[in-house]
Amino acid sequence: MPQIDFVTLFPEMIGQALSHSMMLRAQERGAVQFRTSSPRDYCYDRHGKVDDVPFGGEPGMLMRAEPVALAVEALGVHPGRNGVAVVSTDPTGRRFDQALARELSAMDQVVFLCGHYEGIDQRVIDRYATHSVSIGDFVMTGGELPALVMTDAIVRLLPGVLGSEGSLAADSHGDGLLSAPNYTRPEVWRGVAVPPVLKSGNHQAIRRWRRREALRLTHANRPDLLARAKLDKADLDLLSS
Repeated sequence: MPQIDFVTLFPEMIGQALSHSMMLRAQERGAVQFRTSSPRDYCYDRHGKVDDVPFGGEPGMLMRAEPVALAVEALGVHPGRNGVAVVSTDPTGRRFDQALARELSAMDQVVFLCGHYEGIDQRVIDRYATHSVSIGDFVMTGGELPALVMTDAIVRLLPGVLGSEGSLAADSHGDGLLSAPNYTRPEVWRGVAVPPVLKSGNHQAIRRWRRREALRLTHANRPDLLARAKLDKADLDLLSS
């Protein structure tokens, strides 16, 4: 069973978020196990102080190395251990994407280092982290929400988690493109009808429509993805049609 752990100052926040919907069902099915480890439990002063001022006169407060390191080691993590990814949630890190979600879903254990204040002493990152990852070009107050976002993307890739494994293949970013729009009953809602091709029963025409819509949406919303996608002549013809 894959293990996903969180080094966090707010274990209750993590536990609450993972006790609903697909994350709860994944645990109940034995597809994944979650744990938290708090640096506050490894502070030796009576105030449980986990932060201190940064060297160099930078503003704010920084999480101290030793409490974080002890919280990591309490999860059985040591530098160089195979099958383990230690992910630092950091706005300076690599952008999270579907390829990285797949990579992490194949690990035996994923540990998220959830920074707070101005982050974590860099020596801890250098010693333990295998990945430094950002979910976007913006800054948040803590690493818990980014870690939960990445966890959702990882867990849904695990075998047996989704009710329909085929839906993974149709996901946006599954083939490098955004996915086509989807519709359900009623056939007409507030005067807007479902595209007729989706009711035609012509599977070849439906596949062609879905591919054209995926290309159109990607071109309009994420041209950077389209530039990297593997397109064939039929795709180029659809784009120009």
